[in-house]
Amino acid sequence: MGVTRRPVLIRTENLWKEYRTGKDQTLQVLKGVDLEVRSGEIVAIVGPSGSGKSTLLHLLGGLDRPTLGRVFLNDRDVFAIPEEDLVSFRNSSLGFVFQFHHLLPEFTALENVCMPSLIAGKTLSSAKIRAERLLTDVGIEARLHHPPSELSGGEQQRVAVARALMNEPALVLADEPSGNLDEENGSQLHRLLHELSKEHGLTIVVATHNQDLMKKADRIMRLHEGKLVQVRH
Repeated sequence: MGVTRRPVLIRTENLWKEYRTGKDQTLQVLKGVDLEVRSGEIVAIVGPSGSGKSTLLHLLGGLDRPTLGRVFLNDRDVFAIPEEDLVSFRNSSLGFVFQFHHLLPEFTALENVCMPSLIAGKTLSSAKIRAERLLTDVGIEARLHHPPSELSGGEQQRVAVARALMNEPALVLADEPSGNLDEENGSQLHRLLHELSKEHGLTIVVATHNQDLMKKADRIMRLHEGKLVQVRH
């Protein structure tokens, strides 16, 4: 079944976001963004720095609230979820990969990947089984018990990808995931994300400047002056 026939996983309706910049001044970053992403799709969000790519990803992930508009994940209104339940919803339904890996330095690669599962209330033994499998999938099986300080930048980001997949999220949001990597490690990460998407049906929305990563996306959407327009289908 082609991507176009798969169900819509996440969609936005008339999404606006503005920030107060002074006593009587506001900066409008997003101006009525409508987006639909289907299950199993890789969608790249592109645009110049400051265009609102990270803002859009934060809204899709429930990390920030819109000024106006709604976000639906599997037809569930994300911002209708009570605040006290939103953290567990994000942990169970979403995976995040950022430009900087945000690994906990005092823990090993395996322990870092286990964290989302432990937060969800799973046992350590069951978490370790899945974490080991994921770290093998991303090619870090020989580095399970190494802390981040003993891993290369590319290895650290692979650990971050494995951590993002720990709770089998419906959606992975990646914000400039290769922005802190050299060209070789960046290309390896792009191939990994593409392979994971196609092999496991992962849905990925990625904000990027990287041409190599754009080429691996099913669709490219550009943010320009607060509006989202399709560049390539």
